[in-house]
Amino acid sequence: MRPSSLLACAVPGVLGASWIAPGAVWYDTAGTKIDAHGGGVVKRGDTFYWIGHAAANQTPQLYSSTDLINWQNLGKQASSVTGMWRPKIAKPNGSYWLFGQQDRYVLSLKSANFVGGYGQSAKVHIPPNDYTYSDTGMYWDEDTDTWYLLTSADHNIVQVNRINSDGVLGPMASDLRQIGAGAYEAPGIVKADGVYYLIVSGKTGWRSNPNKVFWSTSINGPWTGGSDIAPQDQNTYGSQNTFELTVKGSQKTTYIYMGDAWDSKGGASSNYVWAPMNINSGAHTITIDYHTMWKVDVNTGVVSYPTTLKRYEAEHAVLSGRTVVRDCSDCVSKRAVHGVSDASEVTFHNITGTGSRQWLSFHYSVGSPEAGEAYILVNDEPAVNISSLNSRAGYHASTPVQLNLKRGDVNTITFGAIGSDGFEAAVDGIELFEEDEE
Repeated sequence: MRPSSLLACAVPGVLGASWIAPGAVWYDTAGTKIDAHGGGVVKRGDTFYWIGHAAANQTPQLYSSTDLINWQNLGKQASSVTGMWRPKIAKPNGSYWLFGQQDRYVLSLKSANFVGGYGQSAKVHIPPNDYTYSDTGMYWDEDTDTWYLLTSADHNIVQVNRINSDGVLGPMASDLRQIGAGAYEAPGIVKADGVYYLIVSGKTGWRSNPNKVFWSTSINGPWTGGSDIAPQDQNTYGSQNTFELTVKGSQKTTYIYMGDAWDSKGGASSNYVWAPMNINSGAHTITIDYHTMWKVDVNTGVVSYPTTLKRYEAEHAVLSGRTVVRDCSDCVSKRAVHGVSDASEVTFHNITGTGSRQWLSFHYSVGSPEAGEAYILVNDEPAVNISSLNSRAGYHASTPVQLNLKRGDVNTITFGAIGSDGFEAAVDGIELFEEDEE
């Protein structure tokens, strides 16, 4: 019988990443888990900069990338500042500014340089009513070269304030009070075909909820709408909005939803959910185009998906305990192994490894992801909960994770499940992908 408390032990090697996998653990170029929660992305030249707060002490932390996949850690941007949630960068004048939530205030930090050197400027009281407590979002209107701070300061009514050229907040441009939309947080704005779309989250603590979108033809409102950006039962694919990024390519413009997949305390095991968005300019709606693995070419704007290199079917693996092969209409081979638990496992042999970090996807299903955990044992390593490698584990038929496998067809992976009485999994197989040229 496997232990009920499993150790997360998949340590990555230093290798360029090739895909965005929503909910999976993402590593920086040094092989360390990326730690930039509640963040936003700014592009300067050919480089994207991702600012977010570190989970341990909410210090602003910055990463850079030229492809939105491989991120270099540029370090803490204000090492003396802690407890600063959801930091965002703005440049309303010659200086650079960080705005974030701290101790029921919006705190502003200022630096002469884009990277590093941020020091406290002021605790911001938000016009028009001097409210302070707030989730912080940021929007740059490229057409007018204007920065806007987005907050939920006034009794959780989301509002938009222009950032003046001196870094001070100007009068409120608009809010959701006008339509009685209710209490929301985690705001972000994207603009498409002259229409502004304001995405917000409900207030459910660290638990995800159906995020919604409002729209207006002016940043000054009025806002209307309130449709879901994902199927309600998916709770925005287990995430909460933090930022919307527009990638203008030579062939198309791609709009990207960026969300946080929080753990139960907003801590270090929180991950990220990024996905393309479909914007219907006629209906004024946004829907997340969710895929378990994807990427965007930042030069062309074209989104692509991985190609399968090899599959290992569970029905051909070594079975133990009470496992049994049954028909499965949704499975690739139309067969799956049912009855997988901690005493009834599926062992795959001769799995091909690259000798370094690589993506694999586990195809399986469970009755309720909240009732238990699927786990894997790789070669001679201890058991690892798949949910510790991807927070979307069990919620989709395919769960991609990054693992280090030995080079060649020499790897063994055992799949099992543990949970409440009666919890078990049905396993379809393991999928390997073509390696991209780095």
